[in-house]
This record gives sequence, C-alpha cells and structure tokens, in this order.
Amino acid sequence: MSTADVSTVPLRSVTTPSDLSAFASDVFGHLPRSDQRRWAEAYLCGMLTVPGKKTIRRIARGVSPCPGAPHALQQFISASPWDWTTARETLARAAAAHLPHHIWTTGVTFIEKRGEHSVGVHRRFVPGAGRMLNCQVGIGLFLTSEDESIPVDWRLLVDDTWSGDAVRRRRARLPESVGAAPDWALVLELVDRLAALRLSGRTPFVADLQPGMDTAHLALQLGQRQQDFVLEVRQDQPVVPDAPQLLGEQTRGHPLGAHQLMAHLAAHQPHAVSTERLGPGRHANVLSTPVRLPGGPGGCRLLAEVSSAGRRPVRYWLTSLAQQRTSELLTLIRRLTLTRAAIQSLEDDYGLLDFEGRSFPGWHHHMTLATAAYVYRRIHENDNAHRGAA
Repeated sequence: MSTADVSTVPLRSVTTPSDLSAFASDVFGHLPRSDQRRWAEAYLCGMLTVPGKKTIRRIARGVSPCPGAPHALQQFISASPWDWTTARETLARAAAAHLPHHIWTTGVTFIEKRGEHSVGVHRRFVPGAGRMLNCQVGIGLFLTSEDESIPVDWRLLVDDTWSGDAVRRRRARLPESVGAAPDWALVLELVDRLAALRLSGRTPFVADLQPGMDTAHLALQLGQRQQDFVLEVRQDQPVVPDAPQLLGEQTRGHPLGAHQLMAHLAAHQPHAVSTERLGPGRHANVLSTPVRLPGGPGGCRLLAEVSSAGRRPVRYWLTSLAQQRTSELLTLIRRLTLTRAAIQSLEDDYGLLDFEGRSFPGWHHHMTLATAAYVYRRIHENDNAHRGAA
C-alpha cells in the first residue's frame, strides 16, 4: 500500500466524522496533496481513539484494516515533506479564540529514548525522574487561562553533539538552519513567533526555572522586545537593588544574589514581608523589592515566595510587571500548574512520548498532530459543555 492509496482508510471520530473531518480540514487543509490530508486526518483520528500507547503501528491498526497502513503512515509522518508551521499557526488561532483571556507559559517534556539515533537525543538530568536519562527535550509554548492551558508550538533542544556531526544531521534530516542553542534561546524563538501572529494584545509571559536555563539572558531579551514577563530565577541570580532607601546606600549599584538581597531586606525591613492567600488553608509570605539585572535597564521587581509552613523551598521570581499587585503576580504564577497538568495529559493521553521515528521532521509532525488532538478535544469538550448548559 502506498501513501497515495488512502481512499480505503476508514476514519472514526469521537463525535461524528464530519466534526473531526472539518477540524482536520481547517488545520491540515494547506497540505498540497490529498493523500497527505487524508493521512493527517487518519493519524489525528487514531490519536483520539486508540487506547494506550500512540505508536504508528497501533494508530494504523486503529484506523485501517489494510496491512500496508503502518508503512504508509510511517512514510507520512517521518518522510513526507509537509509544513508543520502553518498547522500550528491555525491551532494557535483556535486556542486564542477559545481562551480570550490568556497569558503565555512554557512547559518542557523529557522523552526517554534508547540508543543514539533519535534526533536530539542526549543524556540529561531529569528532575522528575531524579536521575540522568537518555532523552529528547521538547520545549512547548502554551496559551493559559485561569482554567486551562493549551499548547500551540514546540522546539526540540539540540546540543553540540548533534550540531557538529554531519553524519547524524544527515540521517536525522536536521536542517542547516537548526543548530545547538540554549533552551532560553528556543523559548525566545517561540515567543517571537507567537508575537508575530498578533493574536492578542500585551500578554505577559510566565515561566518557571528549568534545569540549567539562563533566565537572566531570557529576561534581558524579553525586556528589549518590551515583552512583559514573570520568570523564576535561581537563588544566586545577581540583581542590582533599585531601592537603596530601603536597603541602605551601601547596596547602591552593587549586584547581590537574589537570596542575599532578600535576606538583607527581611532583616532590615520586616514590614516588607506580606502574607498572600494562595487558596483554602494555604498562604505564602512574600518579599518584594525593585531591582534590575546587571547590565540591564531598571523597572523590574524581585519576589521571594516562602511557604508559610516552611515545607517548600523559597522560590525567586523576576518580573517586568513592577506595578502589579503581588497577589495578581502570584495568580499568574499559579497558572503554571495548569501548564504542567497539560504536559502530563499530553504525555499520558495524547501520545506525546510515543513517537518511535528518528527524523527531525518526523518529530515535529508527530508533536503537531498530538497538539492538534489536544486542541480538538479541549475545544470540542468545552463547546459541548456550553451547549449542554444552554
């Protein structure tokens, strides 16, 4: 069975074939060939209906009785040269329309792999596993409201072992435009691309600290773009106090670590500590002071969030929203919980970890279709709930 022989593929939908077909047509209708559009719909249908792992073989068995379907589907995902950026732009517009009052957040998925041939794979410490893993690292950008978080774009972290190896690059079909870049640079690339779509007005970007991420560089670059942000920083992150009247003239112009600065503030200005309610029975003590990054402009603010029960480590946040109320900033930070839950759902229910191909285009094709399945179900379920309530 070739990739052109798709007329025999019986598609099933979680609602009606026309509902899923219309969505697939909106997202993948730009694909130039009819067989590509049909396979996109088949793969999307399989992601939504096949239980358990979403491997190509299991998806193919779920959407077609033809013995050649696994090979044809593998060709469509891993070898067919189709553009994923247009599909993601369509998904971003759908997510923005569904979540009109959103912020931008980022999330990371660690995709464990065997061997050395899957594109971007390298050994890395994974906090959730508590050990070193051989894995791919996917960085996603999400639109996040008060109630839910929806992915709209992805980047794959590529290190020097891939960037400088011509043989590995050729086997994985890694484009010349893709090279080794730090994770903060990939996050910035995602933010720039979403900003170019002009889907919303001035929208803050909120991110927690990922292992090894240089959020100071990210903050400086976001500041240059006049992009508002709330970023978690390390406790030793150097900052320059912008309020010597609170801390003493001896601190003027001198960088201090975030922890050092906040300890000094708590000791000399105990009234600077505020207690913020996080939820039923949960409170946090928060210190806040104006700062700037060394070499950067002023107008930032540093927050230290301390669990009132002392059970969680102190977390430090740098924000350009210097005039925002502390309670409002904490509310924005809490939305990261929704993004982490969305990542978990994508991994557990939408096959984010299940792609077995090795190529760079294949990885992006699979991530795009997993995202499309998530967007379809979230928007469809919400629309159904609204119709039921009416």
